[in-house]
Amino acid sequence: MPEQEADILIESSGTQMYEFIEQLFPICRSITGNGVRKTLRAIKEHLPGLEIHEVPTGERCFDWEIPKEWNISDAYVQDENGKKIIDFKEHNLHVLNYSLPVNKEVTLEELDEHLYSFPDKPDVIPYVTSYYEPRWGFCLPHNQRKQLKKGTYNVCIDSSLETGSLTYADLLIPGETNQEVLISTYVCHPSLCNDNLSGVSLVTFLAKKIQKLQNFYSIRFLFVPETIGAITWIASNEKKISQIKYGLVVTCVGTPSKFTYKKTKKGNSFLDNAVIDVLEKSNVDFQIVDFFPYGSDERQFCSPGINLNVGSIYRSDNKYLEYPEYHSSGDNFSIISEKALDETFSIYYKIIMDLVKNSYKEKERDIENFKIKDKNLMYLNLFPKCEPQLSKRGLYRTIGGTTIESDKEIFNQLAYLWILNYSDGKYSLKDIADISKIDLEVIRKSAILLENKKLLKKI
Repeated sequence: MPEQEADILIESSGTQMYEFIEQLFPICRSITGNGVRKTLRAIKEHLPGLEIHEVPTGERCFDWEIPKEWNISDAYVQDENGKKIIDFKEHNLHVLNYSLPVNKEVTLEELDEHLYSFPDKPDVIPYVTSYYEPRWGFCLPHNQRKQLKKGTYNVCIDSSLETGSLTYADLLIPGETNQEVLISTYVCHPSLCNDNLSGVSLVTFLAKKIQKLQNFYSIRFLFVPETIGAITWIASNEKKISQIKYGLVVTCVGTPSKFTYKKTKKGNSFLDNAVIDVLEKSNVDFQIVDFFPYGSDERQFCSPGINLNVGSIYRSDNKYLEYPEYHSSGDNFSIISEKALDETFSIYYKIIMDLVKNSYKEKERDIENFKIKDKNLMYLNLFPKCEPQLSKRGLYRTIGGTTIESDKEIFNQLAYLWILNYSDGKYSLKDIADISKIDLEVIRKSAILLENKKLLKKI
């Protein structure tokens, strides 16, 4: 690649990205449905070469299955005077995402069983999902919930859950080699500015800029519903996986918080070194964290049977995305800025250019970060290609969108994820306990339970 192309000035894109977020914000998205399609069509207006794919309901993707397609046109709760006290048309977070249709009168007691709020954040609407367990429900600020009076309420959710498809899109910018750099983001979150419309917008304009350049590596930009979409793409493109040299998952990049780089599972790949080098030279506040098997879609790309060099750069003052407005209506335009978007765009652009510029002289280092202790028990993950679906086995919550702090069962669930991700014949239970910093006895008992569920076997 010509040096002058690699070093071209990065023009400001913060305003364009912010305006694109404004355009996408009102759309009600989920893991399937017309909201995703509308979003992808808007992206395609900027990226005409974007290919949109439909994967039918019922198709198997490793241990997962494409669910029924969900769409919604209206939802509300009316009091006895006919006043709408909860209205989907005012904010689409007011409805439990993937809610079943319902139209009936209920008492306050019955209604309350279908309401979701954050007691510790009483003024915001929570973002709550139920993709794989049939439910109906509404979300509202906890202060409003406390003010509801006894009586009869009319509840209406005009939604459908029918045979359809899951929709995702990708854009491949061909390079001199068919080896690829993967840039992935997710398109399923409704009306949340930072998580993850900031990622959608940044990846769109990053692709728009990079497609004008001549690159050594081919660069693939991927827009998928989180988790199930990444798993679907991997399952549908398994033969091409070996072509992916490096990858980054883009999430929560619109706030002025410090940059956080979550390393690849290998932890010392050329990508890890390149990202750290760019962050150090960019004079920004940043932190580096080791890989952990939860978070966004990097955990799918780094699962034992896939095992790609994929990391993630996001902006957070904590280890992960534990900012106060996370998964709530507080994640709005007040917490993102054009300047922050522009700064993050610059970092991603520099990293990709650095990978391209150094590709000819690159020499990968393959250093094992943790030694195998033969005396310790090891297991093998029987579903190594992406994580198995734990909820259908009673091992994972079926209500999504809660924060880590508010979920009392999260500790055991994280133990399952650590064990499954590292049970590839290289790590003992002691190794996994040391890496995860979870008590060895918890790891041991969790492994036995996973073995009983036929997800692991001793080796």
